[in-house]
Amino acid sequence: MPGNDYNTPPVVYPDNQPELGDIKINHDVVAAIVRLAAQQVPGVAAVGGGIADEITDLLSKSEASKRGVKIVEDTDDAYAIEVRIIITYGHEIARTAYDVQVSVRKQITGMTGKNVHRVDVIVEGVRLPAAPGAPARPDSLWPGIATD
Repeated sequence: MPGNDYNTPPVVYPDNQPELGDIKINHDVVAAIVRLAAQQVPGVAAVGGGIADEITDLLSKSEASKRGVKIVEDTDDAYAIEVRIIITYGHEIARTAYDVQVSVRKQITGMTGKNVHRVDVIVEGVRLPAAPGAPARPDSLWPGIATD
């Protein structure tokens, strides 16, 4: 065969080695990736932080890494992701939410090698930006949204 060098070992991809066993990624790890990807998007003040997350934290003692993120694996071995965010006041909500969708899909696909079927973004609130160097105050949030 042209171009086939018998001295060169075949290319083996890490996910194509059934004799080595399965590789499974815990949903907590995927949720942590989602949170980090969303937090890096300009205009995202926080991930989670809504009343639903606070109640869930109280009842289930869930880890902070899962807060504001829900991961579901479908039958096609692809992820369906829901992420709840708080937007910084002054940023366009639709554009910021879209940027979160793109960032999350890119990071999850790149780091896990799995497809992302959908990324649903739920905007929980709007946060006023803090003055440079000043700590965030509880009144820096719009009414009805709890602090981190």
